[in-house]
Amino acid sequence: MSTDLRILPVAADDERAVRDWHDVHNLIIPPDALTLDEVRERAVRNRLDVAYLGDTLVGCATLRPPTPDNDGTATVIARILPAHRRRGLGTAFYAHVLERARALSPAAVETIVLESNQDGLRFALAHGFTETERYLLPGDTVAYLTLRLP
Repeated sequence: MSTDLRILPVAADDERAVRDWHDVHNLIIPPDALTLDEVRERAVRNRLDVAYLGDTLVGCATLRPPTPDNDGTATVIARILPAHRRRGLGTAFYAHVLERARALSPAAVETIVLESNQDGLRFALAHGFTETERYLLPGDTVAYLTLRLP
């Protein structure tokens, strides 16, 4: 099983990377589907990455940096397309994003998982995260779970 991921940052002006990040995000988090312009805006304020195995898109990630507004917490979210799960790709991708987060010396590290994404929830729990909050966005029926590393 290969975990030789090619992980690339998403720049707001890199149309292929923006579209690839957008497509993975919207497939895994349909209640919070984003436009391409929203992805471009996020690429300016957050660290976005896309992951490929060879030329095949397998996932996307978000690193929200720690700021005074979020009590110095870094948020790390790694998403792997369902067809590529359970092969070590998520673990390798997550380790990459977590390493980048820890380099920012955050007060804490958290992740956010859509409650219906049972694979993502199992992954977070298996990697030491514990649930700290559940919330619904206006108009949503599926909760988001915030989980934090101890």
